[in-house]
Formats: sequence, C-alpha cells, structure tokens
Amino acid sequence: MKSLLTPKQVAQAIGVSESSLKRWCDKGLLTTQKTAGGHRRLPFNDVIQFLRSSGQTVSKPELLGLPANAGKGATVIGRACEQLVASLVSGNAEHARRLTVDLYLSGQRTVDICDKVLAEAFHRIGEQWGHGAVEVYQERRAIEIVVRILYELREMLPDVPPNAPVAFGGALSGDLYILPTTMAELVLCEAGWAANSFGTNLPAPTLAAALIDNRPLLCWVSISHIDDRSTFLSDYAQVFAAATQAGAAIVVGGRALEAELRQEMQFAAYCDNLRHLVGFADSMRPVIRV
Repeated sequence: MKSLLTPKQVAQAIGVSESSLKRWCDKGLLTTQKTAGGHRRLPFNDVIQFLRSSGQTVSKPELLGLPANAGKGATVIGRACEQLVASLVSGNAEHARRLTVDLYLSGQRTVDICDKVLAEAFHRIGEQWGHGAVEVYQERRAIEIVVRILYELREMLPDVPPNAPVAFGGALSGDLYILPTTMAELVLCEAGWAANSFGTNLPAPTLAAALIDNRPLLCWVSISHIDDRSTFLSDYAQVFAAATQAGAAIVVGGRALEAELRQEMQFAAYCDNLRHLVGFADSMRPVIRV
C-alpha cells in the first residue's frame, strides 16, 4: 500500500504553513487523496516528486520518514561517491542513506546514482579489498546497506502507468550478486516500465517458465559470477529459447560476461552499464504493445 502523509506533516516538514500547502494542492502542484471521512492525504512518492521538481528544502525530513538532515541542499555526485565509500566501509548506514537520498531529492536520476555513485563505490571497495584494506564482512555489510537504500528509492518513484510495458529479470543459478538486478529493476521503473527483479540464484527452468507465463517485453539477465561455464551456457540457452517463444527481448550484462563468452550467446542487447539498459529500453518504445 502507498504511504500517505497528512497536509500538516508535509507542511511542517518543508517549513510552510498548512494553508499554503493546501493552496498548492488546490492548484494541482501536489496530488491528494481523500479518506472515507473526507480528509486530505498526500502520497509519499508524489511529495518526493514535488520536492525534486520544486527545489524546496526540507527542514524536518524525519516527519516524512527521510534521514535526518536530508533534503537541505544539493549533493555533488563526485564528492558523494567518495563519502559513500567511507560510510559503507565503516558501516554508517544512516550517512550512506542520507547521501543517496540527497542525490535523488536534488534531481539526480536513479540510473546516474546507481552507475556513477553506487556501482563506482563498490568498485573502489573491491579495490580496497584486493589490497587487504577491507574485510569481506565490511563488503557484505555494505551490500546489505545499499539494498535497503535501493528499496527506499523505489518507494520514492512516480507510480508506473497502468499500461506500462512489463520487464523482469534476475541472476541465474550460482550467481548470488543481488545489487545489479535490484538496480536494474529500479532504473527501469523510473523509465516507466513495470519492472520486477526475481532476485539471484534463479534456476533456468523457473525463469523460462516466467517468460512463457507472463510474456514480458524485456527480460534482463545479470551475470556477475559463473560457477561452471558449460552449465551457465546451457542454462542461458534455455532462458533464451523461452524468451524467443514469448517474444521477449533478452538483455545481458555483468562483470562476468567477458567478450569470449558473449560470442557463444544470443541476446538482443549487451549492456556495459545501467545507462545502456535504459537506453535500450527507451529504443523499444515505438514497438511497445499497449
């Protein structure tokens, strides 16, 4: 269920009078719903979109369920990445959350937050781990923190239109890396798709069944780790055959997808990053089934 806020909550959060807020609602600047008793309520994600578009600062973010001190000024992507690495390595979940939420409130797209900040942060953490400066537990803890942040960002996005094209995906058996597929869901939802990640370690037959049963327009396969090359290729071939039968475009990407391996696979698109995924999804709009 969509989280709803009272006009008083929102007015106090952004430091304006309740009467001013109600005038904005009357002008259509903020979406409102009415309770059974006739009281106004404001959907949380619509309030977030208003803050993004208006540039309104937030004086009491905690009243909206946001991190303390969030929404009080723009955050620069380059600087945010460096700060995020420090927060994730130290396990400071609240600071990491505030940095990411600030980026979104300041108008950054989730695809840029994911590619330029979150993915880059984990690249740097991986380098530190390779040099012995970061323990495995610190990396795993950082992943858990960011997964929770991604789910929070998902709740801030505009509602997906009822006729939105369907996309889903995940990672096949043996691949336990959850961040890439969770990010794919987030950025496609922001791009106007009804997108769902099925998670990691998916048996090929179940992803194939999902394709046949649901017939999405697009299916992504995140490939961050491969236990056995021949097993992976066999599993992937099964998924691709089901996608062909269902009329779905298969998009692949991930750090384990080397050029030599790609030569043995069939797919509609290979994406180096999430911007490429969104770009390919946008290119499909002229043929979207309504």
